[in-house]
Amino acid sequence: MAAGSASGSGRGDGDWRVLLVDDSRDDAELAEYALRKGGLAVDCRRVYTGAALAEALQAFAPHAVVCDVNLPGFSGVEALALVRAHDPALPFVFLTGGLAPDGDPPAADGLLLKDDLDALPGVLRPLLATATPRNP
Repeated sequence: MAAGSASGSGRGDGDWRVLLVDDSRDDAELAEYALRKGGLAVDCRRVYTGAALAEALQAFAPHAVVCDVNLPGFSGVEALALVRAHDPALPFVFLTGGLAPDGDPPAADGLLLKDDLDALPGVLRPLLATATPRNP
């Protein structure tokens, strides 16, 4: 396993591959749980560094990326730039514990507060419906 990455539990070939970019294993597990609870069959993998993200984009070939806005030593904005450089059409959703009152949220395909994880499947489902199938 690469530095800065952590593997998730896969469920099979028919799953949507969702890359979770979050330094908190607990938050990533809660996001995965919310997706499964919402009826999405997902194979999730968690990374939390730029190098691990770049590697996972190639090796894991996700159908969507769900990313924390604030990561130590690496930002969600940097993650979005890496993902867009890899594939401009890859669905990208930000999760955050909160936004600065005067800060604009980063431009992505979706933005959710971590307190509202039950809404994540509803945000991701239409994005996945238009996602291009990829094989790792």
